[in-house]
Amino acid sequence: MTTTLDTKGMNCPLPILKAKKALKDVASGETLQVLSTDPGSVKDFEAFCRSTGNELVESSEADGIFTYMIKKSA
Repeated sequence: MTTTLDTKGMNCPLPILKAKKALKDVASGETLQVLSTDPGSVKDFEAFCRSTGNELVESSEADGIFTYMIKKSA
């Protein structure tokens, strides 16, 4: 199951803070999809996943919208 979190229009650090909160409600092994329009969020989510042990499965950009797929670690 994938949960989607829309943080479009928000700037750092709000997308990360909201993702951190949303991941608490995601079961281990499940995925959180985060949508963002903040170009700085690319490095932020890479660092966030490294520091929390969650896996950044996918990171993409289309039409100014960045999409991150974060798999929650066990």
